[in-house]
Amino acid sequence: MKISVQEKDFDLSTETRLLSKDKRVGAVASFVGLVREVPMTLEHYPGMTENAITKIAQEAGARWQVMDCTVIHRYGALQAGEQIVLVAVASAHRGDAFAACEFIMDYLKTQAPFWKKEHRAEGARWVEARASDDQAAERWDGPTRKKAR
Repeated sequence: MKISVQEKDFDLSTETRLLSKDKRVGAVASFVGLVREVPMTLEHYPGMTENAITKIAQEAGARWQVMDCTVIHRYGALQAGEQIVLVAVASAHRGDAFAACEFIMDYLKTQAPFWKKEHRAEGARWVEARASDDQAAERWDGPTRKKAR
């Protein structure tokens, strides 16, 4: 398992190739998130953020047949169009890879301690949590899921 919170960009091809070295891997599902339209700055708590992401990835591994996974989340100043996050999951079968990848991303949005500030023409503002992100994560456990916020 590779968990990295970093300023530098990542290479999707390199990261997925590393996950598929094991010949038992039959599928690698990946998601790359991009900064939309507006430059932003991401902040996080070093150590705490990596621990939270590790727990999310471990939970995905307990739910599905995950052979390996990579989660890279960037921080710092990011421009529109830049890569911000990579979630890639290796499994013997595509169903497990897809489900685990989507689960990890849904939980990253609601459980990982990141703070986003958008830099718009009218000024900078912190981005509030969205109800739609909470709803996406809740579908994995139902309405009784405890929030870590």
